[in-house]
Amino acid sequence: MTINRKDSYYWMAKREGFRSRAAYKLLQINKRFHVIKFGDKVVDLGAAPGGWSQVSRLIVGEHGFVLSVDINEFEPLPYKNVKILNLDITNDDAPEQILKILNDKADVVLCDAAPKVSGIWDVDHQRQLELARSALRIAFKILKNNGNFVTKLFEGSETKSIINEAKKFFRHVHLHRPPATRSSSSEIYLICKGFLQFSSK
Repeated sequence: MTINRKDSYYWMAKREGFRSRAAYKLLQINKRFHVIKFGDKVVDLGAAPGGWSQVSRLIVGEHGFVLSVDINEFEPLPYKNVKILNLDITNDDAPEQILKILNDKADVVLCDAAPKVSGIWDVDHQRQLELARSALRIAFKILKNNGNFVTKLFEGSETKSIINEAKKFFRHVHLHRPPATRSSSSEIYLICKGFLQFSSK
């Protein structure tokens, strides 16, 4: 990874002990939309290297729980109420594997996962959309009624389709680009609040 020496969020993360600059995106999202609160049970999909899990643990405190899910192994966080599950979130049985550890449904599902970028825009857009749809499928199965969901998207022609899908099952759906997002990035976040677990829409 090439480091931009003028990237203030990179250096803030170094100073403040966050594992990635992406931590500030979640802090900014939560400040505006209040998706995570003290005591929540949070599932962080595509968690490596752990920046979003760090922020989640900071917010939920000792009485909450964070499950960090990633296909790759990474260094565990030093908290008893943060656990790691090595799992491919695109697997059909991913929701069941997650529920086995939770022993209950989650208050929040997060996904900052990203594909390996090819440089071919249409390919990268579709790969990111597949990850986001996998995360949404997991959220449908593991979220509590009135739970919240956040996932990363790459802006493109298919973005509207996943927004429309989410609107069927959440009371409030927003697109948001946190200030910590790099200016050159096409990243945008889908913020979904108020899961309608028994929706008949």
